[in-house]
Amino acid sequence: MEKEKKRVALFSVIAAIFLTSFKFIIGILTGSLGILSEALHSALDMVAAVITYFSVRISDKPADKEHNYGHGKIENFSALVETILLVITCAWIIYEAVHRLTTGKTEIEVSVWSYVVVISSIVIDVSRSRALSRVAKKYNSQALEADALHFSTDIWSSTVVLLGLIFAQFGIFLADSIAALMVAFIVLFVSYKLGKKAIDVLLDKAPVETIGKVKGILKTFPEVKEFHNLKIRTAGADTFIKFNIHVEPDATLLYVHELCDRIEKELQNKIPRSEVYIHAEPQEANHIKTETRDSFEI
Repeated sequence: MEKEKKRVALFSVIAAIFLTSFKFIIGILTGSLGILSEALHSALDMVAAVITYFSVRISDKPADKEHNYGHGKIENFSALVETILLVITCAWIIYEAVHRLTTGKTEIEVSVWSYVVVISSIVIDVSRSRALSRVAKKYNSQALEADALHFSTDIWSSTVVLLGLIFAQFGIFLADSIAALMVAFIVLFVSYKLGKKAIDVLLDKAPVETIGKVKGILKTFPEVKEFHNLKIRTAGADTFIKFNIHVEPDATLLYVHELCDRIEKELQNKIPRSEVYIHAEPQEANHIKTETRDSFEI
């Protein structure tokens, strides 16, 4: 798992270095301000790709004495940083588009090199965003998911630039700026959702879907008379589950141990990469249930 995540993250870094260098060289040789602007954009992408690469390298390190729950949250932090970089990129796109529309400076410099740079960017970004997205889904990696989103937005923006170049051939210059604004607002919306997801994990918000799964699984064990104090947190691709169960007061220690083992295995089968902590306590004879068997205290 670790090798595949590292490999796809490294591929993203190499692609970013190539694109940034290529655009800077072409921009300097042609003196094109547009291509140099794209080079600066790619430099920001390169920073994002490097952040993702190092976060992936660190996140899969096992837990140690100083990091009892592992290093998974570095992926969520990386996703938040990527979101901030996306917002910065969108702000720049909106500023440029509004500036061009309000000042009337909507003419675009069209040359063969403009097409070469834009088409090269689209081809490379399609390849790496697909690879990042596939591995992100496979291993539930929020850092790779954010990187995939970042380069997906680059595909949209590069496509807008390409369409702008084509329309410019026919003297239609406004289309580029209007389309760029539309892309920027779409990216801002997606970035908000990604950023919220990263913040929720960093603040240990209990995932609703996982709560439902745990609740359903515990209901299948009739030996569990009641359960409460359920607490769930995630870190990267790892999920930590903790709760108390009530069992018959005359149950032996061996019986309770075997029951907890069965519950743990069932949860880990249904929730990959989960660590389960169960505290068992006897059901008191005069215990009055204030809630049903699926009671929660979160």
